[in-house]
Amino acid sequence: MVFTVLLVLIPVSAALKYLVGASPLLVFASSALAIAVLAEWVRRATDQLADRVGPAIGGLLTVSFGSIAELVLALFVLLRGEVAVVQAQIAGSIMGTSLFGLGLAIIVGGVTRERQKFSAERAGLLSTLLILVVIALLLPAVFDLTGRMSGQAATIGITDEELSLGVSVVLMLLYLANLAFTLVTHRDVFSKDKGEAEPDWSLPLALAVLVGATVAIAFEAEMLSGTVTEAAGALHLSPMFLGVIVLALVGTAGDLFAASWFAHEDRMGLVLNICIGSAVQVALVLAPLLVIISWALGHPMTLVFSNPLHLFAIASTAFIVNAVARDGETTWFEGLLLVGVYVLFGLAFFFESPA
Repeated sequence: MVFTVLLVLIPVSAALKYLVGASPLLVFASSALAIAVLAEWVRRATDQLADRVGPAIGGLLTVSFGSIAELVLALFVLLRGEVAVVQAQIAGSIMGTSLFGLGLAIIVGGVTRERQKFSAERAGLLSTLLILVVIALLLPAVFDLTGRMSGQAATIGITDEELSLGVSVVLMLLYLANLAFTLVTHRDVFSKDKGEAEPDWSLPLALAVLVGATVAIAFEAEMLSGTVTEAAGALHLSPMFLGVIVLALVGTAGDLFAASWFAHEDRMGLVLNICIGSAVQVALVLAPLLVIISWALGHPMTLVFSNPLHLFAIASTAFIVNAVARDGETTWFEGLLLVGVYVLFGLAFFFESPA
């Protein structure tokens, strides 16, 4: 009911932009909230489709549409030449779901329970994929740094853009292999993480909501992307900070709501799939797609993160999530630790990139 009422943010944001001529800050805030609400509707529609078509195809639908809000938002920001902001959004999405989202969910589920348990095997696979993410995202940056430090950057036989394209293709192939592993060859091992809920929506309704929400997200993302710089100035924040914290949380809002709800229901297998799986999806699907699409659109983005703090944050996220999840159980204090680390990174980005 609440999310239905909040759909009023769509006409409100449009009126502020095109009828009232409101300040960029108001347009940014209303569009960001609208995208967060729409992301939850995309998640609901995808879940309904997944429950109707079965776990294998449902899993494919989930990974295909799970990051649609993040992808559309990043594309519009990228088209405006804000490559550094998009890179910050990628790093922020990985931190937001793995640290803040997972930590908040663990707290919500753990306050009334001594501990919550989940599949250590599934957690181990997700943690391994996170380590792969760190290695893959470090490689282009280390390659670029090595070339500049050796003074031979001009003689290296491959550019940052070409290396990023190659890395992106490998990452997407590895993610496809992960899908085959979890949904086909080992589906019996991991299918127990998926609930046996009956769909409440008809197939046409679920498809209509999915398509409508995606179109609305594109509309809101176009308005929001044009106000990032002005909103940052009005808030006395840097566009980089907005990307790594605000835009990242907006794009993953649906995952954050869902994870807390499932943790409250003591379905921690789903919580890990949503939080850690979403972070893995951002790195193995979203980032490579942005690199490939940006190259095709003539606004090339590389995986060479200009800010080393982004890479340190991603690596630290993988390390602490692996430490928390590897034993197959969590307590509310571990959730608090994850949220605390996220707050520390937020402070670091706030003071590191002043407006």
